[in-house]
Amino acid sequence: MRLAVLASGSGTILDAMARRGLPISLVMVDRACGAEKVAADHGLMCVLVERDSFGADFDRVGYTRRVTERLQAEGIELVAMAGFGTVLDQPMQDAYGGRILNTHPSLLPAFPGWHAVEDALEYGVKVTGCTVHVATLEVDAGPILAQHPVAVELDDTVDTLHERIKTVERDLYIRTIQEIINRGHVL
Repeated sequence: MRLAVLASGSGTILDAMARRGLPISLVMVDRACGAEKVAADHGLMCVLVERDSFGADFDRVGYTRRVTERLQAEGIELVAMAGFGTVLDQPMQDAYGGRILNTHPSLLPAFPGWHAVEDALEYGVKVTGCTVHVATLEVDAGPILAQHPVAVELDDTVDTLHERIKTVERDLYIRTIQEIINRGHVL
């Protein structure tokens, strides 16, 4: 199963995936970022499909088509989001629906969105965690594949809690992806 990893940031998730031996066929980034160096350090093919705008004029559908066409040209069968900063539109779902994976720092459906850790602390939960799910057009709403709880400590800040979640999240995400590759399908 040909796996692509989509990243936009420092590449820590990508690094963990490569170190654990996931068979990554392609790394795709939407901007210049640390993930490019991580890919190079691991000898992974990396392509930049640059996002041309971050303003109101951004053509999300057009950009999504470019991403999708490149993934298809490389024969990609499974897509793992790893901190990819661009929400993709319908063309991605048309081509890869049910085969796009993502991870989120909460026990979905609780606390979807960009501020999950902060929201969990503000709400006062005693346990939060991480979720691996299938990405759909609705952000953080796809079928849940795996979850793992993380206790909230009395002195936690957003940063300390998020770091503990990230440690669990990387392991859970990699194990879930490997299980999918081993069985040859997502669900």
